[in-house]
Parts: sequence; structure tokens; C-alpha cells
Amino acid sequence: MVYRKLRANLIFNGREFLEPNYVLITTEDGTIVDCMPAIDAGEGIETFSGILSPGFINCHCHLELSHLKGLFPEKKGLVDFVLRVVTQQDIPEEEIQEAIYSAESQMIRNGIVAVGDICNNSQTIAQKLKRRLVYHNFIEVSGWNPVIASARMAKAKSLFEDFRELPDGDERTSISPHAAYSVSESLWKMMSGDLEDRIITVHNQETAWEDELFEKGTGDALRLYNLMKIENPEFKASGRSSFQTILPRLVRAKKIILVHNTFLKPDDLLHLKDNPVKAPLINWCLCPNANLYIEDKMPPVELLRSASFNIALGTDSLASNHSLSMLDEIRTIQRFYPEIPSLELLQWVTQNGAIALGLEKRFGNFVQGKRPGINLLENVEGKKINDSTTVRRIL
Repeated sequence: MVYRKLRANLIFNGREFLEPNYVLITTEDGTIVDCMPAIDAGEGIETFSGILSPGFINCHCHLELSHLKGLFPEKKGLVDFVLRVVTQQDIPEEEIQEAIYSAESQMIRNGIVAVGDICNNSQTIAQKLKRRLVYHNFIEVSGWNPVIASARMAKAKSLFEDFRELPDGDERTSISPHAAYSVSESLWKMMSGDLEDRIITVHNQETAWEDELFEKGTGDALRLYNLMKIENPEFKASGRSSFQTILPRLVRAKKIILVHNTFLKPDDLLHLKDNPVKAPLINWCLCPNANLYIEDKMPPVELLRSASFNIALGTDSLASNHSLSMLDEIRTIQRFYPEIPSLELLQWVTQNGAIALGLEKRFGNFVQGKRPGINLLENVEGKKINDSTTVRRIL
């Protein structure tokens, strides 16, 4: 068997930086064989300048929206953003497919090996059949008007069956609610059985009006519903945040990925301690560049760090971001929270992301038998990522 022996200034193995002068040994297809001191590795060592890292995990993306890149103005708020997304219908299919291919290619160039992807239609299936990246496909369900609940659930189940036909599709496809403010009581009841023992994802507290709706029954959500001519006579304000309101509905899931969390508050985490959904099941996915693009607001990173949760990162879509790059997400967090070490941020985009998506048997770290992808981070300052750092896929 032919082996590759890779050495760099540092090796980040998904958990920690190894001492200098270690060598990563793999098979030709990138399966990890060992990691050992250079003195024991023998001849034929390839030497690189920078940091060797496992491939990156993009925990939250909307690949199907890639054709909307650059069409929406920034910092206009979620209501205007949602309205623009749902009204952009006159795009030729060929253009959509080209954008999907281009966006996936960008992720590959940026060292991403696996993606948690939101799916509202079947337009990404053709590209995913090429198996250039590993996807967990989240079939998104929404419908605030209870009258359409049955139709929406039927559509989601049909789409679920389509994606199950992909390689490993049964294991890597889940039905998931879009957000607290977009799922009626009737729809929650209909999908409850489909959440059981599955990895699910939910857009959580992406905007301030989401909590206002559930706490008081007021706010900008009502403007959204009026503009979209949506009614929901079932809805009654719970007097609690949206997070606290929907949490009991998620108790049957195998694992939960809460995305955005921009307006999460300390009281929400206190509530979590007394809720049947325990913290190890919950993974917090942050998409800082998308949050700045839409709401001009950063998520409460330090609040989540202080609670020692599993934090991962996502890019959201090219409709709400300038790139699909985990390094760009890391750099944005560093700009607002310079005290967070690069080591921890690299954990978020490798091991933590793999855990969140249930892909830790293959991805996330350099462990014998895994094939996690191998990135080279160049232009680093010791152990620190900076604005000049780039990523190159080695295997």
C-alpha cells in the first residue's frame, strides 16, 4: 500500500495542536493511518508551511438559494429578506443549476468536506448525486396558516422520499421545522412523529421580533404575515421566548441543531436546565456573516461559550452572505471576540460540526480509520488565523 506522509509547522488534529515535528500518515485516499514524531516516520515526508487541519464542516447552508447571490440589500432586517426570497421565482432552471454547481465548487475550494443543507425543493439533488461533498439534507417544513398544514406536510414527505434515494440518503435526510414563527400548531402535531430519533435543525431567534411575537403577540412578525396575507387563528402568545415555547416539541429528536441564535438570552439557557431536552442533545450553530448581512447583529458567542455547549459554524446562503467560507466566519468572530483562540474556533468548524451533523465516525479529527479530508492553512501567525490566512485542500 502507498502512504502519504504529511508534515507542516503545526498539525491541528481536531482537538488540539500537536507538538512540532509530528507527521500525519494517510493512505492515498486520505484515510488516517497514524500521527507520529518525524523521527519515527521514515523517508518520503512531504513538508508544508502552515497548519494541517481536518476538513471543514459547514453546519448550515441553503445551497438551493445560491442563484440569489448579491440580489438583496444588506442590513434591511429579516422581514424584508424573507419577502424577497419568496418572491424571487422567475429564475431559469439552467441558471439555478449553474449557481448550485458554482456554490458547491466554492465550498470545496474553501476546504469544506461536509454540509448541513436546508432543502425546500429537489433542485440540489442532481448536483448531490455527483458526491463531491457529503450532505445531511434537512427537508424544511413551514406553514403558519393551519389550513395548509396537510398540504405542506405531504409536500415535505414527498421531498423526503426523493432525498432518501441519494447515497446514504436514509441516514442523512431529516424532516425539520423551519422556525418557531413559521409553523402552526396543526403543522407541529403533524410532523411530531417525523422528528423522532432524527437529527433536526431549526432557525432559532434570528430576529428580535421572533421573541416579541411569542412573548406579547406583537411586533414585526405581524407585518410579515399581513404582507404575505397569512392568518393563524390557532396562535396564542405563550408569554415566553420562542425558544422556550418550542423546546418541548423537540424532545423526541435524536439531536437538535439550533441555528443563528442571534437574540438568545441568559434566561433561555436557565430554562434549558429544567427542560427535558438536555444540553448534550443541543448543538448551537452560528452564522455570524449572515446575521450581520440581514440584521447587522452578532450572536451572543460568549453566552454560549460560558455554558460549554457544542458550538458549530455555518455560512447560511449566498443570498445572505458574500462567501461560503468557514475561514471568513472565523475571521468575523475574531473581529468581534479577539480573545477566542484560533484553536477553539478550529474545533467549531471540524470536530464540533461533525458531531452536530452526526458525521463524527468519518469527519472532524485525525483518528485512525477516518477519512476527514485534510486542509492546509497557509499564512498563519504561529497558532493564530489572521486576515491573510488561506486554506488549501490537500486530500
